[in-house]
Amino acid sequence: MFFAETESNCMKRHWWTWGGESNGLDQPIDQSKSEAKLESEASQASEAKQAQQAGSVNKSTAGEPPRSKPRFAYLSALALVLAVPALYGLKELRPSLSSLPMLTEAMLRFNQPPAGAAPLAMPSAAESPATLAAAADLAAADLPAAATCPALARSQAAEGRNQVDSQFGADQQSEIVPGIQLPSVSAPIAFLNSPAAPAAPANLPASPPLNLATTGLATVGSLGAALAAQSAAQFPQVAGMARLARVPVIMYHDILPEKQVFFDVTPAEFEAALLLIRQKGLTPISTDQLVTHLSTGSPLPDKPILLSFDDGYEGHYKYVYPLLKKYGYPALFGIYTAKVDKRIGRSSLSWQQIREMAADPLVTIASHSVTHPADLSALTEDQIRNEVAESKRILEAQLGIPIKYFVYPEGKYDERTQEMLQLTGYQAAFKMDDEANRFAGASQDLFSLERIGQSDLAATVDLAYGGPPLPSRGQKFQFDAPVQLSKTTVGQVPLIFASGGRPATIHADSRYQVAEIIQKTNALAAVDGGFFSLEHLDSNVMIGPVFSQSSSKFVPGNVKEIRRIQGRPLVLISPTEVKYLPFDPARHNQLANLKAELPGLTDAFVAAAWLVKDGQPQPAASFGNLFDFDAARDRAYWGIDQAGRTVVGVSGDYVDSVALGEALSQAGLRDAVMLDSGASASLVYLGKLQMSYEPRPVPHVVAIVPPTGLDLKDSCKHSQPDSIQR
Repeated sequence: MFFAETESNCMKRHWWTWGGESNGLDQPIDQSKSEAKLESEASQASEAKQAQQAGSVNKSTAGEPPRSKPRFAYLSALALVLAVPALYGLKELRPSLSSLPMLTEAMLRFNQPPAGAAPLAMPSAAESPATLAAAADLAAADLPAAATCPALARSQAAEGRNQVDSQFGADQQSEIVPGIQLPSVSAPIAFLNSPAAPAAPANLPASPPLNLATTGLATVGSLGAALAAQSAAQFPQVAGMARLARVPVIMYHDILPEKQVFFDVTPAEFEAALLLIRQKGLTPISTDQLVTHLSTGSPLPDKPILLSFDDGYEGHYKYVYPLLKKYGYPALFGIYTAKVDKRIGRSSLSWQQIREMAADPLVTIASHSVTHPADLSALTEDQIRNEVAESKRILEAQLGIPIKYFVYPEGKYDERTQEMLQLTGYQAAFKMDDEANRFAGASQDLFSLERIGQSDLAATVDLAYGGPPLPSRGQKFQFDAPVQLSKTTVGQVPLIFASGGRPATIHADSRYQVAEIIQKTNALAAVDGGFFSLEHLDSNVMIGPVFSQSSSKFVPGNVKEIRRIQGRPLVLISPTEVKYLPFDPARHNQLANLKAELPGLTDAFVAAAWLVKDGQPQPAASFGNLFDFDAARDRAYWGIDQAGRTVVGVSGDYVDSVALGEALSQAGLRDAVMLDSGASASLVYLGKLQMSYEPRPVPHVVAIVPPTGLDLKDSCKHSQPDSIQR
């Protein structure tokens, strides 16, 4: 991963992109692939045409969501969901109506009943809590149209040369730093156009069958613990804790002995992929586990992965299903109903085969529409209703199970499609993107779940991460977490940040580069800190009071200046806690009063503005008179994420303050404040500057240090601020 730099309006912009000689992504696709691409598009077009001709639809019932009837089991589960927040004393965790179906089903499926309570029965297919989503308020998310699957050929061809999204590369350069030990910086993992299949060890034993009752979320404990983490999101949003994880959803299509197009996979190659998954220590999870994780924030196994298969090819039953049973791995299969039991395209599954697979706990069946239209967003509302609702009705009637998930054919959809999915009772929908690969936690919401093409499997297995552990009940901070660097994109906002460790500040005697300020300390990462006076080039005078453990000296703010920063975030740090309070000039310009606010105080300063407060991004009105808050500039920030970990970082490109707050909230930050920005924005990780330009020298930094605290190592002038600044 590297920074590419361009000039625009005489200002430097920077963002990162995969490319260059280390990963091979800039290599052109050879001629054989181009021919395969053409053949693929022709094959896909033929299948779609035949499907549309073969599609038999009952339009009189299309689009009518199943009607649910109250049942004691469901009401019991509902009462339990409502009772959990009360048990934990968390008023803010009272779930909204729209979140109840998801939370209730999660409890029914994954949790043991309370001591002495009778087991909760699952509702029938017709009475599934998922169908109650029709009563929920529809989220009016302004979602971009997904990129295409026609073509699938374009998508798969692009996999070898994609500009891979940074979420996919998050922690690609993440040197995990346990305690205070600094590891050597490892080289980035190379992305290959055609990764060679690993050889299967001859003596490797087969995996035992997967017991879904003792894996995944069942190992996490009760859903009450997840709710206590205050990370559950309002349906259909993705929970903040889930955005801290990296779960690849791998997308396959046909599996057959002889490849007909380049994105086909042979049974031997598929088994080699399963062996790779095992050798790398990954845990394949079910779709239910993934969706519950995304909606509640509950952690997954250490290295989770979800396998998905589109279009209902015969090879899914003949080759894939036996291998899944052999290794005990769950998977998702997207079926478009017009193809079943018909000669459409190369091969098709029969209803008998699908019923056999659907009866296995390893298999989740999803709707892939009725006719596999090339672009759902180009259809009329009646046609969309037919593709979404009728396919669900047919599958549920044929299989006798609830169909809770949808896979967008060709990856194209719009808001109308998403609204229809919710009205019809779906809980989530999977997309594909031929422009970028992203982990599931980077999805915009549950109806835009990201997937990664199977040809990038080898590059993802070392990046999979189930997320940080849930904080213990009552524990708000984890200052002993390993330190790592992440580079991710949320929406259109690229972010670079270090997380983990314990926060500390350093107030230098003048202005220096951030790397110079932390050079003779044990800081693992640091970002430029609070605002400072520009009156003198070598001054370390701050705007507002400052107290730093680097010197243990308190310097009050200028009495004339501090009235203008009233209400801005006052940052208070102790060895075990962080507080963000509205700055009160009359009270907070004395050290004794600051220590009264937070016993054990080691650091204090005034930040620019709240970006995220209690998990919520802050609106434009909250920035008050802050200069240029709405301008697109380089921005620096620091805060605490949903796992209670320290986070210091910068934007990866110009961004306004409101958009940055929205991105940080979606990235899983619980609280975040803006630091000095523009030319001062600077992030250093393990001594290396993460910017594409040389920032302006600063006198103050927020650093991440080991749990033992800041160690100055040597008497260093950079950490000896003047005792008299005014």
